[in-house]
Amino acid sequence: MRIHKFDSVVTLTCLTLLGYFAWHAFEGPRGFKYRDKWALQSDQLTGDLAATTEKRTKFEQRVALLRPESVDPDLLDELARTTLDVALQNELIILDKP
Repeated sequence: MRIHKFDSVVTLTCLTLLGYFAWHAFEGPRGFKYRDKWALQSDQLTGDLAATTEKRTKFEQRVALLRPESVDPDLLDELARTTLDVALQNELIILDKP
């Protein structure tokens, strides 16, 4: 059996490409080596998303209390007092220094 020059070149090219892709699979920026780093970052971002979603839900609930059709009197009183700096005569005011 005789090996032709063309067959050798094709085999060498295929082995080179296979080595190139194998190296990138292990050492490349999306390889196995960095999989744990990406998983950790994904977990962290999932936690951040949960915290942000919780904050948004709280804000939505507070905004719902300020809608004209269902104004919460306690929240309205609290906002008016802090915004206008108004208090009743029998209330004690404690100022915090910033």
